[in-house]
Amino acid sequence: MKNLNKIMIAALLGGFLASCSVSGPVMVTNHEIGSKRGEASRKIFLNITLGQTDLGAITAAKNGGLKKIATVDWKVTGGVFSTTYTTVVTGE
Repeated sequence: MKNLNKIMIAALLGGFLASCSVSGPVMVTNHEIGSKRGEASRKIFLNITLGQTDLGAITAAKNGGLKKIATVDWKVTGGVFSTTYTTVVTGE
């Protein structure tokens, strides 16, 4: 019984600490990739969305100081209680 309790506690702790991340390309242009990178992100707790956040490529480019966008990627990172949505742009 003690071993079962330890296993259950370890499984619950592992579930709370685990997270999953998914990312993928959205767009590629003819501009050079360059060394600059910009991000626009939003974190949501318990799937409750309050207010609005601009996750667009232009906002991400402004955040990174980019004038020309080369690539646009998106990334979703989920945990037990929160999910983060991010738009990532690269360029010059």
